[in-house]
Amino acid sequence: IDDLAEVDYSLNSLPAVFQPFIDLDLKGIVYPAGNYSGPPYVAAPFTIPDQSDSMLYLAFSEYFFQTSSFAYYTAGAFNITIAEETCSYFNISTEIFGSIIPEVAKYSVTPYPVMLKLMATEIPVISLQQDSFTVEIRGSMEVFAVLPDSTTQLLFTMNLAANTSIALNIFDQKLMGSLCLNRLQFSLAHSSVGFFEISLLENILSYILQTEVIPSANAKLSKGFPLP
Repeated sequence: IDDLAEVDYSLNSLPAVFQPFIDLDLKGIVYPAGNYSGPPYVAAPFTIPDQSDSMLYLAFSEYFFQTSSFAYYTAGAFNITIAEETCSYFNISTEIFGSIIPEVAKYSVTPYPVMLKLMATEIPVISLQQDSFTVEIRGSMEVFAVLPDSTTQLLFTMNLAANTSIALNIFDQKLMGSLCLNRLQFSLAHSSVGFFEISLLENILSYILQTEVIPSANAKLSKGFPLP
């Protein structure tokens, strides 16, 4: 698929040949690149409803997407760093955060660039729906001030819970997706600047995720999963 994950499609049984159609029972598993240990899920059998309007029908179970989530989580794909040099829309700094949170302004009088480190703290949970699926992501965000000598100073850490949905489509023999952020919740886990109301930051952090993280994820999803 890419440098982080590989996909394996294996036949579970011999092809079943009938007069009007052929059934292929495949087991699709996504592995972290170079790591072929079994994922912590069990594939449940399922059937495709009888239809005859098209030449080919493809059906995917939650198992396939769960192994994808496990593979990319194991490979560290959900760990993202956003720094001044990678931020596309504006320069994030202690001055910006200090204008919203007085405690940051008191703690860091001199303006410094800010670096954000996002990481998933558990395997994202997949829930399959028709033509799409939701992904529940629990993680943390560390906010650092970048000092002139390139060292970092932790300002605060937040827990986050994100609900996203991915719309699916097939193009050029690939399964592609488009990510949309539905809901985002933050809570303060640790602060070096003193306690503050996390609600003060929700708008700017949501904006950063919408403008930096979501477009990056969609660029990767647009490359698609190769189909058998």
